Amino acid sequence: MIEIQNIHKSFDGKQVLHGISATFEQGKTNLIIGASGTGKSVLLKNIVGLIQPDAGSVLYDGRDFTSGDKVLKTDVRREIGMLFQGGALFDSKNVQENVMFPLNVLTKMPKDEKLDRVNTCLAKVGLENVNKKMPSEISGGMKKRVGIARAIVNHSKYLFCDEPNSGLDPQTSIRIDNLIKEITEELNITTVIVTHDMNSVMEIGDYVMFIHQGHKLWEGNNQNIFDCEVKELEDFIFANNLMRAIRDQNRKK
Repeated sequence: MIEIQNIHKSFDGKQVLHGISATFEQGKTNLIIGASGTGKSVLLKNIVGLIQPDAGSVLYDGRDFTSGDKVLKTDVRREIGMLFQGGALFDSKNVQENVMFPLNVLTKMPKDEKLDRVNTCLAKVGLENVNKKMPSEISGGMKKRVGIARAIVNHSKYLFCDEPNSGLDPQTSIRIDNLIKEITEELNITTVIVTHDMNSVMEIGDYVMFIHQGHKLWEGNNQNIFDCEVKELEDFIFANNLMRAIRDQNRKK
């Protein structure tokens, strides 16, 4: 579980985050949604420690990551897996080397154990027997799956995904969403996803937090999001007319 408590952040005198608090539960897919430039990525960077908040705390299973000492922060970082936009694979390394990279950096595990761990994670994401392929030889969706394998290879307790469906076609996006949810539940990890994709919200939104201009305006799940009475969230949701049709259909049931 991750708790964020009253997070504030400003840059050059402009406040970007205004006292945001939330609880991201273990074993669930927790989504942070909102329009571009509204503070989602800044919040994510504060949670994982890339940026220090001006005020507030981030707790990982009760451990205060924000004010913790170097040892505590190192321990928490070893438990974090990240899936970046585009996969962020090393172009000069093959799939096996990309997935093994965190093990090389963070552990002293023997090479045969590393390889077993890599193969297990590749199997979880449905990519057996692609170890020697280079990133240039695989599709965008496969790169995302390799990125997921790399994010969980060190037995991560916390998985962060930054726009995991960016650049993917709708069918592949659904496959990535479902894969992230399956891994979250199977490994019982705490997953936090930053996205503006309403299809992801409807597919896997166990918990959804909506941010607008640095404020948390709503939180709930994909079952009650259509019942919200927040104008800014309604404008965000119904920018896509398909979402309006889904809402209307649900109300007829």
